[in-house]
Amino acid sequence: MPFTSAKAPLVLDDPARKRLAKISVARTEPDAHVDRAKMLLGYADGRTISAIARELRTNRAKVERCVNKALQFGWMAALKDLQRSGRPPTITPEARAWVVSLACQKPKDFGYSYELWTTRLLSKHVQEHCTVAGHPSLEHLARGTVSKILRKSKIRPHKVAYYVERRDREFEAKMAQVLYVYREVELLRQRGEEEGKPNMVAFLSYDEKPGIQATGATSEDLLPVPGQYDRIYRDYEYVRHGTVSLLSGIDLLTGEVHGLVRDRHRSVEFIEFLRLLDSKYAKTMTIRLVLDNHSAHTSKETRRYLETVPNRFEFVLTPTHGSWLNLIESFFAKMTRTVLRGIRVTSKEELKERILRYLVEINEMPVVFRWKYGLDSISLA
Repeated sequence: MPFTSAKAPLVLDDPARKRLAKISVARTEPDAHVDRAKMLLGYADGRTISAIARELRTNRAKVERCVNKALQFGWMAALKDLQRSGRPPTITPEARAWVVSLACQKPKDFGYSYELWTTRLLSKHVQEHCTVAGHPSLEHLARGTVSKILRKSKIRPHKVAYYVERRDREFEAKMAQVLYVYREVELLRQRGEEEGKPNMVAFLSYDEKPGIQATGATSEDLLPVPGQYDRIYRDYEYVRHGTVSLLSGIDLLTGEVHGLVRDRHRSVEFIEFLRLLDSKYAKTMTIRLVLDNHSAHTSKETRRYLETVPNRFEFVLTPTHGSWLNLIESFFAKMTRTVLRGIRVTSKEELKERILRYLVEINEMPVVFRWKYGLDSISLA
């Protein structure tokens, strides 16, 4: 928009002057806004265009454009750049759509080693193939333009978000069976509190926690010192002594935790855990276990053992990718946040001993874990 030399005075009321004065000394405002505020205040005070330009060490045309915008559109509009039409777009809508369609495919489908697109790779691919695809306007496509096109289309091909696909066709039915167990436990707990009758079924939630690392310190920890150090200081280096697996089941009625700590969690260890449960509960009771589909739970060795104790165990299997339905996962999470967090040991044997000691401490004051999700939809009729 062409401007001519301003001759009319600029009249500012008190709120406008205060606002411009505040902007003229602000450190958080853009430099252009600060300079323009000073220009407007100077012109409103009667100084000439040339004097203002000398004071701000800028050219006269810049001051004149600012003052003319204030006279025509107001002082607020003069602080900002006016909307301009800009250069007409050179990239056609069809070309933009082609770029987006490429981003919605994987680079490996075009012969690249990459699994995900980068702006550099995508712009390079577009530049090399745009002419053949009928979009010559993309011959000089820059990475920044690629980012703008994808952002406007709300496409982020460099990001990965994970989800759990329900591959188990019987997911709902198996989930209902697990919830049925939790519902029955709630009712039995209420009946036991009211009548004091013993239960003929023991309900347990079982799982393995593999890969618990036995890490050792390379030097002694520095303990807190009042007034000097408010926390434990530890050498960042550590020694690996191997890993152990915890095989554990929690009694859903009493909260008692049964556990074995072994180097592995095969069928042999699982059968050993079943023998442990068999020795803990009265022979007249049925032991009902909620557990996942690990191969050790349904192996030939496990089935052979179960044949030797008929009607002793009942397995309620969680659906595939439904480990969150297993209540013992809450116990494992609590254990990880407390005893396993930052643990340092000198050997695997020490780690095993401390985990078993933790189970003893837990059983001194057992906590009953209660399941709430979905129980209202389960009927025992």
